[in-house]
Amino acid sequence: MTRLFGTDGIRGEANQPPMDGVTAFQVGQAITELLKRERQQAQVIIGRDTRISGSMLESAVAAGIASMGGDVWLAGVLSTPGVAFLTLDMGAEAGIVISASHNPYQDNGIKVFGRDGFKLPDGMETHIEKLILEGGLTGSAPPAREMGQVNHVQEAPARYRQFLKGCFPEDLTMQGIKLVLDPGNGATYNVAQDLFAQLNADVEVIHDRPDGININDHCGSQYPQDLQARVLESGAAMGFAFDGDGDRLIAVDETGRAVTGDQILLICAKFLKDRGLLKNNLMVSSVMSNIGLTRACERLGIDRHVSKVGDRYVLSDMRRLGAVVGGEESGHIILLHSHTTSDGMITAMQLIAAMIREGKPLSQLADLMAVYPQQLINVAVSEKPDISSVPSLMRAIRAVEAALGSRGRVLVRYSGTQNLCRVMVEGPDPEDTARYAGQLADVVRASLC
Repeated sequence: MTRLFGTDGIRGEANQPPMDGVTAFQVGQAITELLKRERQQAQVIIGRDTRISGSMLESAVAAGIASMGGDVWLAGVLSTPGVAFLTLDMGAEAGIVISASHNPYQDNGIKVFGRDGFKLPDGMETHIEKLILEGGLTGSAPPAREMGQVNHVQEAPARYRQFLKGCFPEDLTMQGIKLVLDPGNGATYNVAQDLFAQLNADVEVIHDRPDGININDHCGSQYPQDLQARVLESGAAMGFAFDGDGDRLIAVDETGRAVTGDQILLICAKFLKDRGLLKNNLMVSSVMSNIGLTRACERLGIDRHVSKVGDRYVLSDMRRLGAVVGGEESGHIILLHSHTTSDGMITAMQLIAAMIREGKPLSQLADLMAVYPQQLINVAVSEKPDISSVPSLMRAIRAVEAALGSRGRVLVRYSGTQNLCRVMVEGPDPEDTARYAGQLADVVRASLC
């Protein structure tokens, strides 16, 4: 069976299958069918980011839900964690986000939260796929009198912002702290500035004028260069860059240096450990995390569990093992004592709280972890065979691993949301690391393109 769902929902080029109106309508139908089987009712929250295709897909999903007797509540432009919050706050059976996260504007996606505020498990996604791809929806629509209604959530951004304010310690204040924010022309543009201003920070914002096609366009978490420059020019204490749907964070310290997701994760874990709040003394991160994180955890006495790539898998392991903090090098940081999913603004507030409590600038907090040189090359591929089944690539990987020994590591994997093979090498110095990564990328191009 062709799969619709990847590691983070359904993704694709907007207006083309599976990210077209027909499929979006069917997704709405399938979700409602499953919800009504389980709970005899279906109230669903829908939020979206700022992409030009968002309103079309939102309308199609909403129509599919209503056609099956479900009621829809449209939240408009709202981040992924904002939709998760509203799903819980309004007691809905599900929440749907129309977003392709950090991807360019021409892509879009659909991801789903359950009534508990957590992303759907793989099994339920498989049921949705079967209903759509195997004709399970045929003839199941109710009569007209049983169709659902489409409603609007009043003041959705304000409700979410009020929740966020409650996640910052009441005994602390951001008074006198200058921040620069970069929402990447994405879903946090209508919440972030007011949130931090209401917490008494001195706030400046860049890239907060979305026009439908400028989301993630050389801005936000994937492109922190403008933020770095502005932090230095303005003398700010730090800067925060969010991705298109607001669940990732990349920080910039007062020296203009980007602080990686791994460094942010470590700061948050130590902050909790120092206050006796690091449950089971455990942090969860993915196989993509830098070797420096492993070394720092050993030094600080923090246990670390390694998960598969993808924040859904990090979260699954956190819940299974009883961890309250986990995340990825990409900037997905999950703080389960505050929210059910990664939230860039909650993570930013945690960093500020750590800085205030420790009485140290962000640069000193980030220095808890030395970042080993890392080179990541994304190679567009036409097919995705099992890596272990490609002899030439496996030989090349083993050769680089042998050359690095204990001084580095190699990870070659496919993207779960795009037709890319990701080649990652960590090593003792930038030159060797870049050279080995380039060699492996060349083999990938020769073998899979």
